[in-house]
Amino acid sequence: MTNFLSKDYWNKRYEADETSWDLKTISPPLKTYIDQLTNKNIRILIPGCGSGYEAEYLLTQGFQDVTVLDFAPLAVEKMKDYMSEYQTIKIICADFFTHIGEYDLILEQTFFCALNPSLRTRYVEKMSELLKPSGKLVGLLFGVQFPNNPPFGGSLEEYLDLFSNTFKINLIALCYNSVKPRQGNELFFNFSKNGE
Repeated sequence: MTNFLSKDYWNKRYEADETSWDLKTISPPLKTYIDQLTNKNIRILIPGCGSGYEAEYLLTQGFQDVTVLDFAPLAVEKMKDYMSEYQTIKIICADFFTHIGEYDLILEQTFFCALNPSLRTRYVEKMSELLKPSGKLVGLLFGVQFPNNPPFGGSLEEYLDLFSNTFKINLIALCYNSVKPRQGNELFFNFSKNGE
């Protein structure tokens, strides 16, 4: 069985340029969300950072405390090169499940769907652990099933069951502004920790 969680697996994907999830720009639903944020000093984490377009956009909009995390060394090195002009960004090569920190906002963009579904409960627990009491988990999930390879999809009902015991569900709905290839397949969500 392929180990989708291994560094080697993801490094090979980057080496072979097998990065079909890469939009070459920030995802429109996340741009729309970021554009409404007014506090530029909040602590933000983006796990599974990939090429880092969301992080770059945050920095260009004046956000001061952005951390990106990936455990594929090649992805991290590429991002360090790409983001070299930005002095305030923190780029970390580490396993998300061992990361320690406390954040106001965590942005989800193609990280959840890259994890083996058996880790989804751990994902929810770790997200809650990394968020401040009033913190938010915001981003995109696929609302459709895929074959047994990343990305791993799911359904609205599954996500409600998975997250509702740990988070307040502020919003989860079909995206109105997905990129064309993902139209009808993406759910935008906004969850608050501990019902706050």
